[in-house]
Amino acid sequence: MFLCVFLNAQQKEFWLNDVQNGKRILAKDSVLAVKFLDSLSQNNYYLIQLKDVKKEGSHTEIFFDKGKNFNEAQVKISDEIEKNTKLNKEFFTRNLDSLKKSISEKYRNQGFSFNRVKSKYLGIKKGIPQVEVSVIPGNQRKMDAFVFRGYEKLPKRFVKNLEKEFQGKVYDDKNLMQINQSLQNHPFVLLEKPPQTLFTKDSTQIFLFTQKKKSNSFDGILGFGNDKTDKFTFNGSLNVNFRNMFNSFESINIFWQRNPDKGQTFDLKTDIPYLFGSNVGTNINVNIYRQDSTFANVKLIPAFYLHLNNRQKLGVRGTFETSTVMDSLYVQGKDYVKKGIGAFYEFNEPTEIELFLYKTRIRAEADFISTNYSKDNLNVTQNNFYLLGERNFHLKGNHFLNLKGETAMISSKNDFATNELLRFGGWNSLRGFNENSLYADFYYYGTAEYRYLVGSQAFFDIFGQYGQINNKTLSLKPRFYSFGLGFNFFLPIGLMSFQISNGNEFGNPFKFNDTKIHWGILSRF
Repeated sequence: MFLCVFLNAQQKEFWLNDVQNGKRILAKDSVLAVKFLDSLSQNNYYLIQLKDVKKEGSHTEIFFDKGKNFNEAQVKISDEIEKNTKLNKEFFTRNLDSLKKSISEKYRNQGFSFNRVKSKYLGIKKGIPQVEVSVIPGNQRKMDAFVFRGYEKLPKRFVKNLEKEFQGKVYDDKNLMQINQSLQNHPFVLLEKPPQTLFTKDSTQIFLFTQKKKSNSFDGILGFGNDKTDKFTFNGSLNVNFRNMFNSFESINIFWQRNPDKGQTFDLKTDIPYLFGSNVGTNINVNIYRQDSTFANVKLIPAFYLHLNNRQKLGVRGTFETSTVMDSLYVQGKDYVKKGIGAFYEFNEPTEIELFLYKTRIRAEADFISTNYSKDNLNVTQNNFYLLGERNFHLKGNHFLNLKGETAMISSKNDFATNELLRFGGWNSLRGFNENSLYADFYYYGTAEYRYLVGSQAFFDIFGQYGQINNKTLSLKPRFYSFGLGFNFFLPIGLMSFQISNGNEFGNPFKFNDTKIHWGILSRF
Protein backbone atom coordinates (compact mmCIF):
# COMPACT_ATOMS: atom_id res chain seq x y z
CA MET A 1 0.00 0.00 0.00
CA PHE A 2 2.84 2.41 0.83
CA LEU A 3 4.49 1.59 -2.51
CA CYS A 4 1.32 2.61 -4.46
CA VAL A 5 1.13 5.93 -2.65
CA PHE A 6 4.78 6.62 -3.45
CA LEU A 7 4.30 5.89 -7.18
CA ASN A 8 1.23 8.12 -7.44
CA ALA A 9 3.13 10.91 -5.78
CA GLN A 10 5.85 10.68 -8.41
CA GLN A 11 3.44 10.75 -11.45
CA LYS A 12 4.13 13.79 -13.66
CA GLU A 13 1.46 16.21 -14.86
CA PHE A 14 1.67 18.69 -17.73
CA TRP A 15 -0.97 21.40 -17.79
CA LEU A 16 -1.30 23.50 -20.95
CA ASN A 17 -2.81 26.94 -20.38
CA ASP A 18 -4.32 29.00 -23.21
CA VAL A 19 -3.68 32.64 -22.28
CA GLN A 20 -6.36 33.83 -24.75
CA ASN A 21 -9.34 32.12 -23.14
CA GLY A 22 -7.94 30.69 -19.89
CA LYS A 23 -8.67 27.05 -20.77
CA ARG A 24 -6.47 24.37 -19.20
CA ILE A 25 -5.69 21.01 -20.80
CA LEU A 26 -4.02 18.05 -19.05
CA ALA A 27 -1.38 15.99 -20.87
CA LYS A 28 -0.04 12.79 -19.28
CA ASP A 29 3.52 13.30 -20.45
CA SER A 30 5.75 15.74 -22.34
CA VAL A 31 5.34 13.90 -25.66
CA LEU A 32 1.56 14.39 -25.61
CA ALA A 33 2.04 18.04 -24.61
CA VAL A 34 4.26 18.66 -27.65
CA LYS A 35 1.80 16.82 -29.93
CA PHE A 36 -1.03 19.05 -28.73
CA LEU A 37 0.92 22.23 -29.48
CA ASP A 38 1.87 20.91 -32.93
CA SER A 39 -1.77 20.04 -33.66
CA LEU A 40 -2.78 23.68 -33.34
CA SER A 41 -1.18 24.39 -36.72
CA GLN A 42 -3.61 21.94 -38.30
CA ASN A 43 -6.41 24.17 -37.02
CA ASN A 44 -4.90 27.22 -38.74
CA TYR A 45 -2.93 28.58 -35.74
CA TYR A 46 0.46 29.10 -37.33
CA LEU A 47 2.06 31.72 -35.02
CA ILE A 48 2.02 29.93 -31.66
CA GLN A 49 4.12 31.53 -28.90
CA LEU A 50 5.32 29.82 -25.75
CA LYS A 51 4.88 32.45 -23.02
CA ASP A 52 6.08 30.70 -19.87
CA VAL A 53 6.89 27.33 -18.30
CA LYS A 54 6.62 26.77 -14.54
CA LYS A 55 7.77 23.55 -12.93
CA GLU A 56 7.16 22.49 -9.38
CA GLY A 57 8.23 18.90 -8.65
CA SER A 58 6.18 16.58 -10.89
CA HIS A 59 3.74 19.38 -11.83
CA THR A 60 4.48 21.49 -14.96
CA GLU A 61 2.44 24.50 -16.11
CA ILE A 62 2.88 25.54 -19.77
CA PHE A 63 1.47 28.90 -20.87
CA PHE A 64 0.97 29.48 -24.64
CA ASP A 65 -0.61 32.01 -27.00
CA LYS A 66 -2.24 30.49 -30.10
CA GLY A 67 -1.98 33.76 -31.94
CA LYS A 68 -4.28 34.61 -34.81
CA ASN A 69 -6.54 31.97 -36.41
CA PHE A 70 -5.55 32.10 -40.07
CA ASN A 71 -8.83 30.42 -41.05
CA GLU A 72 -10.37 33.86 -40.50
CA ALA A 73 -8.95 36.13 -43.14
CA GLN A 74 -9.47 39.00 -45.53
CA VAL A 75 -9.58 37.26 -48.89
CA LYS A 76 -8.68 38.53 -52.32
CA ILE A 77 -9.65 36.18 -55.16
CA SER A 78 -8.28 35.96 -58.69
CA ASP A 79 -10.17 37.36 -61.67
CA GLU A 80 -10.94 33.85 -62.94
CA ILE A 81 -12.55 32.78 -59.65
CA GLU A 82 -14.53 36.03 -59.51
CA LYS A 83 -15.91 35.35 -62.98
CA ASN A 84 -16.83 31.69 -62.38
CA THR A 85 -18.22 31.96 -58.84
CA LYS A 86 -19.68 35.49 -58.88
CA LEU A 87 -18.00 36.23 -55.53
CA ASN A 88 -16.80 39.72 -54.62
CA LYS A 89 -13.22 40.52 -55.42
CA GLU A 90 -12.36 41.08 -51.75
CA PHE A 91 -14.26 39.98 -48.64
CA PHE A 92 -13.79 38.67 -45.10
CA THR A 93 -14.36 34.99 -44.28
CA ARG A 94 -14.45 33.16 -40.98
CA ASN A 95 -13.72 29.80 -42.61
CA LEU A 96 -11.04 29.90 -45.29
CA ASP A 97 -10.94 26.09 -45.60
CA SER A 98 -14.67 25.92 -46.30
CA LEU A 99 -14.34 28.70 -48.88
CA LYS A 100 -11.59 26.80 -50.72
CA LYS A 101 -13.68 23.60 -50.71
CA SER A 102 -16.65 25.52 -52.06
CA ILE A 103 -14.60 27.03 -54.89
CA SER A 104 -13.13 23.62 -55.72
CA GLU A 105 -16.59 22.07 -55.84
CA LYS A 106 -17.87 24.73 -58.22
CA TYR A 107 -15.00 23.97 -60.56
CA ARG A 108 -15.63 20.21 -60.29
CA ASN A 109 -19.26 20.82 -61.28
CA GLN A 110 -17.95 22.52 -64.41
CA GLY A 111 -15.91 19.45 -65.32
CA PHE A 112 -12.58 20.48 -63.81
CA SER A 113 -12.24 17.33 -61.72
CA PHE A 114 -8.58 17.83 -60.83
CA ASN A 115 -8.57 21.53 -59.98
CA ARG A 116 -6.31 22.89 -57.23
CA VAL A 117 -7.28 25.86 -55.11
CA LYS A 118 -4.24 27.68 -53.70
CA SER A 119 -3.94 30.29 -50.97
CA LYS A 120 -1.06 32.73 -50.59
CA TYR A 121 -0.32 34.54 -47.33
CA LEU A 122 0.18 38.29 -47.91
CA GLY A 123 0.74 39.41 -44.30
CA ILE A 124 -1.35 40.86 -41.50
CA LYS A 125 -3.20 44.14 -41.71
CA LYS A 126 -4.95 45.59 -38.64
CA GLY A 127 -4.60 42.23 -36.94
CA ILE A 128 -6.35 40.32 -39.77
CA PRO A 129 -4.47 37.87 -42.04
CA GLN A 130 -4.49 38.88 -45.71
CA VAL A 131 -4.81 35.95 -48.13
CA GLU A 132 -4.89 35.68 -51.90
CA VAL A 133 -6.86 32.70 -53.32
CA SER A 134 -6.28 31.39 -56.85
CA VAL A 135 -7.08 28.22 -58.76
CA ILE A 136 -5.31 25.92 -61.20
CA PRO A 137 -8.32 24.43 -63.03
CA GLY A 138 -6.58 21.77 -65.11
CA ASN A 139 -8.28 20.23 -68.14
CA GLN A 140 -12.06 20.17 -68.36
CA ARG A 141 -13.38 16.61 -68.32
CA LYS A 142 -16.29 15.45 -70.47
CA MET A 143 -17.83 11.99 -70.71
CA ASP A 144 -16.23 10.43 -73.78
CA ALA A 145 -17.48 6.83 -73.77
CA PHE A 146 -19.55 4.20 -71.96
CA VAL A 147 -18.15 0.74 -71.22
CA PHE A 148 -20.58 -1.99 -70.15
CA ARG A 149 -19.52 -4.88 -67.94
CA GLY A 150 -21.63 -7.85 -66.84
CA TYR A 151 -24.78 -7.92 -68.97
CA GLU A 152 -23.49 -6.69 -72.32
CA LYS A 153 -26.15 -8.06 -74.73
CA LEU A 154 -27.97 -4.75 -74.80
CA PRO A 155 -29.84 -3.41 -77.85
CA LYS A 156 -27.48 -1.26 -79.90
CA ARG A 157 -30.05 1.52 -80.16
CA PHE A 158 -30.46 1.59 -76.39
CA VAL A 159 -26.70 2.11 -76.01
CA LYS A 160 -26.70 4.77 -78.74
CA ASN A 161 -29.56 6.62 -77.03
CA LEU A 162 -27.63 6.63 -73.76
CA GLU A 163 -24.55 7.96 -75.55
CA LYS A 164 -26.64 10.58 -77.36
CA GLU A 165 -28.10 11.79 -74.07
CA PHE A 166 -24.89 11.94 -72.01
CA GLN A 167 -21.79 11.60 -74.19
CA GLY A 168 -19.97 14.91 -74.55
CA LYS A 169 -21.60 16.36 -71.44
CA VAL A 170 -19.53 17.81 -68.64
CA TYR A 171 -18.31 15.20 -66.18
CA ASP A 172 -19.91 16.12 -62.85
CA ASP A 173 -21.89 14.58 -60.00
CA LYS A 174 -25.24 15.76 -61.41
CA ASN A 175 -24.84 13.92 -64.72
CA LEU A 176 -23.48 10.81 -62.98
CA MET A 177 -26.55 10.79 -60.74
CA GLN A 178 -28.86 11.08 -63.76
CA ILE A 179 -27.15 8.13 -65.44
CA ASN A 180 -27.47 6.10 -62.26
CA GLN A 181 -31.17 6.93 -61.83
CA SER A 182 -32.08 6.23 -65.47
CA LEU A 183 -30.53 2.75 -65.31
CA GLN A 184 -31.13 1.79 -61.69
CA ASN A 185 -34.89 1.82 -62.23
CA HIS A 186 -34.90 0.50 -65.80
CA PRO A 187 -37.45 -2.30 -66.47
CA PHE A 188 -34.85 -4.58 -68.08
CA VAL A 189 -31.46 -3.55 -66.67
CA LEU A 190 -30.12 -3.46 -63.12
CA LEU A 191 -26.98 -1.61 -61.99
CA GLU A 192 -24.80 -3.62 -59.60
CA LYS A 193 -23.14 -0.45 -58.30
CA PRO A 194 -22.96 3.27 -59.14
CA PRO A 195 -21.15 4.27 -62.35
CA GLN A 196 -17.35 4.05 -62.09
CA THR A 197 -14.91 6.33 -63.93
CA LEU A 198 -11.59 5.67 -65.64
CA PHE A 199 -9.54 8.80 -66.22
CA THR A 200 -6.73 8.76 -68.76
CA LYS A 201 -4.67 11.64 -70.06
CA ASP A 202 -7.06 12.44 -72.91
CA SER A 203 -10.31 10.58 -72.14
CA THR A 204 -12.97 9.99 -69.49
CA GLN A 205 -14.73 6.61 -69.65
CA ILE A 206 -17.83 5.70 -67.65
CA PHE A 207 -18.01 2.04 -66.65
CA LEU A 208 -21.49 0.60 -66.09
CA PHE A 209 -21.75 -2.75 -64.31
CA THR A 210 -25.12 -4.11 -65.41
CA GLN A 211 -27.23 -7.19 -64.74
CA LYS A 212 -30.17 -8.59 -66.68
CA LYS A 213 -33.22 -7.91 -64.53
CA LYS A 214 -35.88 -10.55 -63.93
CA SER A 215 -38.64 -8.93 -65.95
CA ASN A 216 -40.94 -11.84 -66.88
CA SER A 217 -44.00 -11.73 -64.66
CA PHE A 218 -47.11 -13.64 -63.67
CA ASP A 219 -49.97 -11.59 -62.25
CA GLY A 220 -53.01 -13.39 -60.90
CA ILE A 221 -56.03 -11.79 -59.20
CA LEU A 222 -58.94 -13.57 -57.55
CA GLY A 223 -62.09 -11.59 -56.74
CA PHE A 224 -65.13 -12.28 -54.59
CA GLY A 225 -68.43 -10.42 -54.83
CA ASN A 226 -72.07 -10.42 -55.87
CA ASP A 227 -73.33 -10.18 -59.45
CA LYS A 228 -76.38 -8.19 -60.65
CA THR A 229 -78.73 -10.75 -59.06
CA ASP A 230 -76.91 -10.51 -55.69
CA LYS A 231 -75.54 -14.01 -56.19
CA PHE A 232 -72.08 -14.58 -54.66
CA THR A 233 -69.58 -15.32 -57.44
CA PHE A 234 -65.86 -15.78 -58.05
CA ASN A 235 -64.06 -13.80 -60.70
CA GLY A 236 -60.49 -13.04 -61.56
CA SER A 237 -57.77 -12.41 -64.09
CA LEU A 238 -54.45 -13.81 -65.27
CA ASN A 239 -51.72 -11.64 -66.75
CA VAL A 240 -48.48 -13.18 -68.05
CA ASN A 241 -45.60 -11.11 -69.42
CA PHE A 242 -42.61 -12.52 -71.31
CA ARG A 243 -40.04 -9.75 -71.56
CA ASN A 244 -36.53 -9.37 -72.93
CA MET A 245 -36.13 -13.06 -73.67
CA PHE A 246 -34.17 -12.25 -76.85
CA ASN A 247 -32.20 -9.32 -75.36
CA SER A 248 -33.98 -6.72 -77.51
CA PHE A 249 -36.26 -5.34 -74.74
CA GLU A 250 -39.24 -6.96 -76.49
CA SER A 251 -42.36 -8.04 -74.59
CA ILE A 252 -45.32 -10.39 -75.09
CA ASN A 253 -48.32 -9.90 -72.81
CA ILE A 254 -51.21 -12.36 -72.44
CA PHE A 255 -54.22 -11.28 -70.37
CA TRP A 256 -57.42 -13.10 -69.52
CA GLN A 257 -60.24 -11.90 -67.30
CA ARG A 258 -63.67 -13.16 -66.22
CA ASN A 259 -66.18 -10.87 -64.50
CA PRO A 260 -69.15 -11.87 -62.30
CA ASP A 261 -71.64 -11.13 -65.08
CA LYS A 262 -70.17 -13.84 -67.34
CA GLY A 263 -68.16 -11.46 -69.46
CA GLN A 264 -64.70 -12.59 -70.57
CA THR A 265 -61.75 -10.64 -71.96
CA PHE A 266 -58.73 -11.98 -73.81
CA ASP A 267 -55.94 -9.57 -74.68
CA LEU A 268 -52.66 -10.22 -76.51
CA LYS A 269 -49.97 -7.55 -76.89
CA THR A 270 -46.57 -7.69 -78.50
CA ASP A 271 -44.05 -4.88 -78.35
CA ILE A 272 -40.72 -4.49 -80.16
CA PRO A 273 -39.10 -1.20 -79.09
CA TYR A 274 -36.23 -0.91 -81.60
CA LEU A 275 -37.16 -1.95 -85.13
CA PHE A 276 -34.07 -2.69 -87.24
CA GLY A 277 -31.87 -0.92 -84.71
CA SER A 278 -33.80 2.35 -84.99
CA ASN A 279 -35.65 4.50 -82.47
CA VAL A 280 -38.97 3.38 -83.96
CA GLY A 281 -40.89 0.66 -82.16
CA THR A 282 -44.03 -1.29 -82.93
CA ASN A 283 -46.89 -2.56 -80.83
CA ILE A 284 -49.66 -4.93 -81.91
CA ASN A 285 -52.70 -5.49 -79.71
CA VAL A 286 -55.48 -8.05 -80.22
CA ASN A 287 -58.45 -7.75 -77.86
CA ILE A 288 -61.48 -10.07 -77.68
CA TYR A 289 -64.45 -9.39 -75.40
CA ARG A 290 -67.37 -11.81 -75.14
CA GLN A 291 -70.46 -11.15 -73.06
CA ASP A 292 -71.84 -14.67 -72.38
CA SER A 293 -73.89 -15.63 -75.48
CA THR A 294 -75.06 -12.08 -76.16
CA PHE A 295 -72.32 -10.45 -78.25
CA ALA A 296 -68.60 -10.59 -79.01
CA ASN A 297 -66.17 -7.80 -79.94
CA VAL A 298 -62.83 -8.37 -81.69
CA LYS A 299 -60.35 -5.49 -81.96
CA LEU A 300 -56.94 -5.21 -83.66
CA ILE A 301 -54.70 -2.20 -82.93
CA PRO A 302 -51.35 -2.05 -84.76
CA ALA A 303 -49.12 0.88 -83.74
CA PHE A 304 -45.76 2.47 -84.45
CA TYR A 305 -44.06 4.85 -82.05
CA LEU A 306 -40.94 6.94 -81.66
CA HIS A 307 -38.79 6.96 -78.52
CA LEU A 308 -38.48 10.63 -77.56
CA ASN A 309 -36.21 9.46 -74.72
CA ASN A 310 -36.01 6.47 -72.38
CA ARG A 311 -39.25 7.57 -70.63
CA GLN A 312 -41.42 9.00 -73.40
CA LYS A 313 -43.09 7.59 -76.51
CA LEU A 314 -45.10 9.30 -79.25
CA GLY A 315 -46.90 7.14 -81.77
CA VAL A 316 -49.61 6.56 -84.37
CA ARG A 317 -51.95 3.58 -84.57
CA GLY A 318 -54.76 2.02 -86.51
CA THR A 319 -57.98 0.54 -85.13
CA PHE A 320 -59.91 -2.34 -86.69
CA GLU A 321 -62.90 -3.64 -84.74
CA THR A 322 -65.84 -5.86 -85.44
CA SER A 323 -68.79 -6.75 -83.21
CA THR A 324 -71.37 -9.49 -83.66
CA VAL A 325 -74.65 -9.81 -81.78
CA MET A 326 -75.34 -13.50 -81.18
CA ASP A 327 -78.66 -13.19 -79.32
CA SER A 328 -81.55 -12.01 -81.50
CA LEU A 329 -83.39 -10.79 -78.38
CA TYR A 330 -80.54 -8.40 -77.54
CA VAL A 331 -82.06 -5.36 -79.25
CA GLN A 332 -79.75 -2.84 -77.52
CA GLY A 333 -76.78 -4.17 -79.53
CA LYS A 334 -75.86 -3.82 -83.18
CA ASP A 335 -73.46 -5.52 -85.56
CA TYR A 336 -70.77 -3.07 -86.63
CA VAL A 337 -67.34 -2.72 -88.22
CA LYS A 338 -64.95 0.06 -87.20
CA LYS A 339 -61.82 1.39 -88.86
CA GLY A 340 -59.75 4.33 -87.73
CA ILE A 341 -56.45 6.04 -87.13
CA GLY A 342 -55.14 7.76 -84.04
CA ALA A 343 -52.19 9.03 -82.05
CA PHE A 344 -50.94 8.40 -78.53
CA TYR A 345 -48.37 9.68 -76.03
CA GLU A 346 -46.89 7.78 -73.09
CA PHE A 347 -44.68 8.85 -70.20
CA ASN A 348 -43.37 6.50 -67.50
CA GLU A 349 -41.10 7.53 -64.65
CA PRO A 350 -39.73 4.61 -62.60
CA THR A 351 -39.68 4.63 -58.83
CA GLU A 352 -36.97 3.90 -56.32
CA ILE A 353 -39.55 1.98 -54.25
CA GLU A 354 -40.12 -1.36 -55.96
CA LEU A 355 -43.45 -1.89 -54.18
CA PHE A 356 -44.99 1.06 -56.04
CA LEU A 357 -43.99 -0.23 -59.52
CA TYR A 358 -43.62 3.34 -60.89
CA LYS A 359 -43.46 6.93 -59.71
CA THR A 360 -45.34 8.70 -62.52
CA ARG A 361 -47.24 7.54 -65.58
CA ILE A 362 -49.24 9.43 -68.20
CA ARG A 363 -51.12 8.01 -71.18
CA ALA A 364 -53.05 10.07 -73.74
CA GLU A 365 -54.90 8.75 -76.81
CA ALA A 366 -57.00 10.26 -79.58
CA ASP A 367 -58.63 8.32 -82.45
CA PHE A 368 -60.76 9.17 -85.48
CA ILE A 369 -63.09 6.23 -86.22
CA SER A 370 -65.39 5.36 -89.14
CA THR A 371 -68.20 2.99 -88.13
CA ASN A 372 -70.46 0.93 -90.37
CA TYR A 373 -73.65 -0.59 -88.96
CA SER A 374 -74.23 -3.35 -91.50
CA LYS A 375 -77.90 -4.14 -90.80
CA ASP A 376 -78.87 -0.46 -90.81
CA ASN A 377 -76.67 0.27 -93.83
CA LEU A 378 -75.41 3.31 -91.90
CA ASN A 379 -71.93 4.91 -91.86
CA VAL A 380 -70.98 7.37 -89.11
CA THR A 381 -67.81 8.95 -87.77
CA GLN A 382 -66.69 8.92 -84.17
CA ASN A 383 -63.94 10.52 -82.08
CA ASN A 384 -62.41 8.59 -79.19
CA PHE A 385 -60.32 10.14 -76.40
CA TYR A 386 -58.55 8.68 -73.40
CA LEU A 387 -56.37 10.20 -70.66
CA LEU A 388 -54.69 8.60 -67.64
CA GLY A 389 -52.44 10.23 -65.05
CA GLU A 390 -50.94 8.79 -61.87
CA ARG A 391 -48.32 9.99 -59.41
CA ASN A 392 -46.83 8.82 -56.11
CA PHE A 393 -45.99 11.71 -53.76
CA HIS A 394 -43.65 11.36 -50.79
CA LEU A 395 -45.19 13.24 -47.88
CA LYS A 396 -42.59 12.55 -45.18
CA GLY A 397 -40.91 9.57 -43.58
CA ASN A 398 -42.86 6.43 -44.53
CA HIS A 399 -45.97 8.34 -45.60
CA PHE A 400 -46.95 8.52 -49.29
CA LEU A 401 -49.92 9.74 -51.32
CA ASN A 402 -50.95 8.16 -54.60
CA LEU A 403 -53.18 10.26 -56.87
CA LYS A 404 -54.75 8.82 -60.01
CA GLY A 405 -57.20 10.16 -62.56
CA GLU A 406 -58.69 8.57 -65.66
CA THR A 407 -61.20 9.71 -68.26
CA ALA A 408 -62.42 8.45 -71.63
CA MET A 409 -65.00 9.52 -74.20
CA ILE A 410 -66.49 8.40 -77.49
CA SER A 411 -68.41 11.07 -79.35
CA SER A 412 -70.72 10.92 -82.34
CA LYS A 413 -73.83 12.62 -83.69
CA ASN A 414 -75.62 9.28 -83.58
CA ASP A 415 -76.62 7.18 -80.57
CA PHE A 416 -74.37 4.31 -79.55
CA ALA A 417 -75.23 0.64 -79.37
CA THR A 418 -74.69 -0.91 -75.94
CA ASN A 419 -72.03 -3.31 -77.20
CA GLU A 420 -69.79 -0.44 -78.36
CA LEU A 421 -69.89 1.60 -75.15
CA LEU A 422 -66.85 2.03 -72.92
CA ARG A 423 -66.62 -0.56 -70.14
CA PHE A 424 -64.82 -0.01 -66.86
CA GLY A 425 -64.96 -0.72 -63.13
CA GLY A 426 -63.07 -3.22 -60.98
CA TRP A 427 -59.55 -3.79 -59.65
CA ASN A 428 -57.77 -1.29 -61.91
CA SER A 429 -60.43 1.45 -61.98
CA LEU A 430 -63.41 1.91 -59.62
CA ARG A 431 -62.52 -0.87 -57.18
CA GLY A 432 -65.83 -1.10 -55.35
CA PHE A 433 -67.58 -2.35 -58.51
CA ASN A 434 -67.48 -5.55 -60.50
CA GLU A 435 -65.10 -5.82 -63.46
CA ASN A 436 -66.42 -4.03 -66.58
CA SER A 437 -69.82 -3.55 -64.95
CA LEU A 438 -70.18 0.16 -65.84
CA TYR A 439 -71.11 1.15 -69.43
CA ALA A 440 -70.82 4.73 -70.72
CA ASP A 441 -69.93 6.93 -73.67
CA PHE A 442 -68.07 9.22 -71.24
CA TYR A 443 -66.63 8.64 -67.80
CA TYR A 444 -64.10 10.00 -65.37
CA TYR A 445 -62.93 9.08 -61.90
CA GLY A 446 -60.25 10.10 -59.43
CA THR A 447 -58.47 8.16 -56.71
CA ALA A 448 -56.68 9.40 -53.59
CA GLU A 449 -54.78 6.67 -51.78
CA TYR A 450 -52.76 7.06 -48.59
CA ARG A 451 -49.89 4.59 -48.31
CA TYR A 452 -47.81 3.76 -45.25
CA LEU A 453 -44.57 2.03 -46.13
CA VAL A 454 -43.37 -0.69 -43.74
CA GLY A 455 -39.67 -1.01 -44.52
CA SER A 456 -39.07 -1.99 -48.14
CA GLN A 457 -41.21 -5.12 -48.08
CA ALA A 458 -44.79 -3.98 -47.40
CA PHE A 459 -47.26 -1.08 -47.30
CA PHE A 460 -50.78 -0.46 -46.02
CA ASP A 461 -53.21 1.70 -47.99
CA ILE A 462 -56.54 3.45 -47.49
CA PHE A 463 -58.28 4.90 -50.54
CA GLY A 464 -61.31 6.87 -51.65
CA GLN A 465 -62.66 7.31 -55.19
CA TYR A 466 -65.16 9.55 -56.93
CA GLY A 467 -66.43 9.20 -60.49
CA GLN A 468 -69.21 9.98 -62.93
CA ILE A 469 -70.46 8.47 -66.16
CA ASN A 470 -72.61 9.69 -69.02
CA ASN A 471 -74.85 7.38 -71.03
CA LYS A 472 -76.33 9.48 -73.80
CA THR A 473 -78.57 6.67 -75.07
CA LEU A 474 -80.28 6.21 -71.68
CA SER A 475 -79.92 9.90 -70.66
CA LEU A 476 -78.14 8.92 -67.44
CA LYS A 477 -75.40 10.83 -65.56
CA PRO A 478 -74.95 8.97 -62.27
CA ARG A 479 -72.14 9.78 -59.80
CA PHE A 480 -70.30 7.03 -57.93
CA TYR A 481 -68.08 6.60 -54.91
CA SER A 482 -65.77 3.83 -53.78
CA PHE A 483 -63.60 3.33 -50.70
CA GLY A 484 -61.57 0.62 -49.04
CA LEU A 485 -58.25 -0.49 -47.63
CA GLY A 486 -55.53 -2.92 -48.54
CA PHE A 487 -52.21 -4.49 -47.71
CA ASN A 488 -49.33 -5.19 -50.13
CA PHE A 489 -46.22 -7.12 -49.19
CA PHE A 490 -43.36 -9.12 -50.69
CA LEU A 491 -43.19 -12.89 -50.28
CA PRO A 492 -40.55 -15.23 -51.73
CA ILE A 493 -42.96 -15.94 -54.62
CA GLY A 494 -43.64 -12.25 -55.39
CA LEU A 495 -45.71 -9.19 -54.51
CA MET A 496 -48.92 -10.13 -52.67
CA SER A 497 -51.92 -7.78 -52.69
CA PHE A 498 -55.10 -7.93 -50.62
CA GLN A 499 -57.89 -5.35 -50.82
CA ILE A 500 -61.41 -4.86 -49.49
CA SER A 501 -63.61 -2.24 -51.18
CA ASN A 502 -67.18 -1.10 -51.46
CA GLY A 503 -68.83 1.26 -53.92
CA ASN A 504 -72.24 2.56 -54.91
CA GLU A 505 -74.11 5.33 -56.67
CA PHE A 506 -74.67 8.53 -54.70
CA GLY A 507 -78.18 8.54 -53.29
CA ASN A 508 -78.40 4.78 -52.90
CA PRO A 509 -78.18 3.21 -49.43
CA PHE A 510 -74.92 1.55 -48.39
CA LYS A 511 -74.98 -2.24 -48.85
CA PHE A 512 -72.50 -4.44 -47.07
CA ASN A 513 -73.33 -7.17 -49.61
CA ASP A 514 -71.70 -5.02 -52.30
CA THR A 515 -68.28 -5.41 -50.64
CA LYS A 516 -65.61 -6.70 -53.00
CA ILE A 517 -62.54 -8.68 -51.94
CA HIS A 518 -59.52 -8.94 -54.23
CA TRP A 519 -56.46 -11.07 -53.65
CA GLY A 520 -53.55 -11.02 -56.09
CA ILE A 521 -49.96 -12.08 -56.61
CA LEU A 522 -47.35 -10.55 -58.92
CA SER A 523 -44.35 -12.83 -59.41
CA ARG A 524 -41.24 -12.10 -61.51
CA PHE A 525 -39.12 -14.79 -63.08
